[in-house]
Amino acid sequence: MAMRAGTEQKLLDAAEDLFFTQGIAATSVDAVLERAGVSSATLYRGYPSKEALVAATLERRRLDWEATWTAAVERQTGDRARLLAVFDALDDYRTRSAASRWCAFLGTASEFADAPSEIRVVLDAESSGLRTRLTELAVPLVGDRAGTLGEQLTLVVSGALAMRLRDADADTGVARAVASSLLDGRGIE
Repeated sequence: MAMRAGTEQKLLDAAEDLFFTQGIAATSVDAVLERAGVSSATLYRGYPSKEALVAATLERRRLDWEATWTAAVERQTGDRARLLAVFDALDDYRTRSAASRWCAFLGTASEFADAPSEIRVVLDAESSGLRTRLTELAVPLVGDRAGTLGEQLTLVVSGALAMRLRDADADTGVARAVASSLLDGRGIE
């Protein structure tokens, strides 16, 4: 018997809030169940393990992030603005999702020296998706140097997200300036 959509939504909402604010290891399944108001039988009907629940929560967040980024890119008209729209998306996403102090993917990766396979699949999809999309958006601007720029911008974006741990009010202004410098040819080799 499958889990009802509304029940699954409550469960994933509770898991996201607790896992990405309190930490995955520090959050028990019982705490998620209590927050969601569902039974363990209901949980295990949809997710055979805590790791499967973490993976589902991350996957939902990944899809939401990608939709936010797509919307930010689509609002732009020029190639440079489309590439830099990742920072608009980060700012937009931050106002919508209070379920973490920083990036849920970086946070999850930091909790697992060797992530279980179902979690690793989602972490890898998010990392490769970020890198690939930044590279694709860079092609019209820098041509065959897009791979290098994509790698550099992946580091800039990840650094901007990590800085949110040090300064909860940090915006993307510095990261955007670094990205602009890279686009202007200062740093691409």
